[in-house]
Amino acid sequence: MRATIAQYRIELALSLRNGEQLLVNLFIPLGLLIFFSKVKVLNSDDVDPVEFLAPAVLGLAVMSSALVSLGISTGFERFYGVLKRLGATPLGRPRWVLAKFAAVLTIEFGQWAILIPTGLLLGWSPAGGWPTAVLGAVLGTAAFGGLALFMAGTLGGMTNLAACNGIYLALMVTGGMVVPFDKMPEALQAVAKVFPAAPLADVMIGSLQQGEHVHGASWLVLTAWAVVMPLLAAWRFSWD
Repeated sequence: MRATIAQYRIELALSLRNGEQLLVNLFIPLGLLIFFSKVKVLNSDDVDPVEFLAPAVLGLAVMSSALVSLGISTGFERFYGVLKRLGATPLGRPRWVLAKFAAVLTIEFGQWAILIPTGLLLGWSPAGGWPTAVLGAVLGTAAFGGLALFMAGTLGGMTNLAACNGIYLALMVTGGMVVPFDKMPEALQAVAKVFPAAPLADVMIGSLQQGEHVHGASWLVLTAWAVVMPLLAAWRFSWD
């Protein structure tokens, strides 16, 4: 347990010191929340944009930390031989993964500690459903974290960097986290629903805007990604 806690502290400190990760984890979700809440760009009918944006951005924060930060940092750790050196220590794979995910969850809830008050100041009135939203965040972390580790264990350093950023941008736009999902073309909606971003956004919006109104298909897809991707990551994982 001591080794896990020590590695967790290292992972958390490295994440907090990384300016690029801080930009993706906090400033992009925070900037999108403030900008689109104040500048009436989104057509949200009679609903104040912040009522959609605040819960959606909480999902975006989860994706930012679990996919981009975890994926890029792990990919470069593998590229520069850091993982190979860790593999020669008594830490072991399970405790290393546990430390990684614990650090990501800590950062995510730190993001929420900033984004939630900001949303409230902008006029957001959450409908409740916080336990459901937290469960969605945990499943989203497992899904995106598993995808991040899978890519970090498969792709080279720069290729992994480009893939993480590209997938992040694509899912952010198509996953209903910036543009309301029902405003997108139906064909795009059908494709987006099979990836984890759209189900995560549905869980967040359904829980915190609509009061526990989450589609069963969203839970199914998000849970499937949360189970399958960590298994694939474990299968592809190598200290080298």
